[in-house]
Amino acid sequence: MKLDWLSPAARLSSLPPYVFARLDELKARAREQGLDLIDLGMGNPDGATPEPVVAAAIAALQNPKNHGYPPFEGTANFRRAITEWYHRRYGVQLDPESEALPLLGSKEGLTHLALAYINPGDLVLVPSPAYPAHFRGPLIAGAEIYSLVLRPDNDWLIDLAAIPDAIAERAKILYFNYPSNPTAATAPREFFEEIVAFARKYEILLVHDQAYAELAFDGYQPTSLLEIPGAKELGVEFHTMSKTYNMAGWRVGFVVGNRHIIQGLRTLKTNLDYGIFAALQTAAETALRLPDVYLHEVQARYRTRRDFLIAGLAELGWNVPKTKATMYLWVPCPPATNSTDFALSVLQQTGVVVTPGNAFGSGGEGYVRISLIAECDRLAEVLRRFQQAGIAYSSNANLVSSPEV
Repeated sequence: MKLDWLSPAARLSSLPPYVFARLDELKARAREQGLDLIDLGMGNPDGATPEPVVAAAIAALQNPKNHGYPPFEGTANFRRAITEWYHRRYGVQLDPESEALPLLGSKEGLTHLALAYINPGDLVLVPSPAYPAHFRGPLIAGAEIYSLVLRPDNDWLIDLAAIPDAIAERAKILYFNYPSNPTAATAPREFFEEIVAFARKYEILLVHDQAYAELAFDGYQPTSLLEIPGAKELGVEFHTMSKTYNMAGWRVGFVVGNRHIIQGLRTLKTNLDYGIFAALQTAAETALRLPDVYLHEVQARYRTRRDFLIAGLAELGWNVPKTKATMYLWVPCPPATNSTDFALSVLQQTGVVVTPGNAFGSGGEGYVRISLIAECDRLAEVLRRFQQAGIAYSSNANLVSSPEV
């Protein structure tokens, strides 16, 4: 029986192949074979959610007032906690009634913003490499993507001067992300000032993903887009509870900034979901009110892992710059090695999972992303397996051929 009538919408065919699917197949096979897998692929924090947050969730679960539909725009208490947190962390004043919106994780909000603001054929500027939601959301919405290829010789920063005027004049939205997933690059305040001026000149909506700003090290303090004068007239900033507060599975994030943009996203979401379970909003509110000493502990954990793994990789020939933020290392593949082949070979030979750079767009080719989501004893085992298998930054690296993804 022919099933042509069951074919999915054409928009799905516009999405590039998802490399993670092939990695998942190989991970499942490795587990079936009893291999001790060390998964440094996803940005999935390994620590527990803070105890006060869990306790708040339990108490809220026991309150029957939380068992009904929550307000579409989120609870007033959570929105107020978001704006107070932004003022404490960045000195940014926000109206909790109109300039903050809770989300079912920032990925949901980033993708739905594209559906709320992009018409088929609209031109969207997206860095490459980038977090996949930054280009997959616009693709689902029917956008024409113009890739801003990032380069190591420019510290993985967007080169605004290289964008042709004809492209900038057509562009509707610019997605960007510093501190960056996957490159771990950071941007100085001057860059944010330049991107606001650029967006104002060409009337472009700015979408900044700030998921990793609290995972900063060595005294570095990332900049919020909304710190820049005039930025709130042009864009919004997304944040998540996932990384900072080890709440990845709780699916809580938020967007702040321009009230008109947020209202457009809210209008779309009222037609798609009923918001976040009120008990989870209570828990997230508790997290945002934790003392900063908790953030310092999280930062110290990732900084220790960063230092340990960079030093160990150096002994295998890699020169990985010391990152200022995020939970990732952006590591070059051995010379003349495709990133997918390298990642799959590492998995097959060592049971260590890393993410191929081309999963983040063509601009990520030649690199892999390693997540710092394991304690140093497990990272030491990663290095031991690499050394035993002859995996190093060398043209003589011991790589087996890998099946195509």
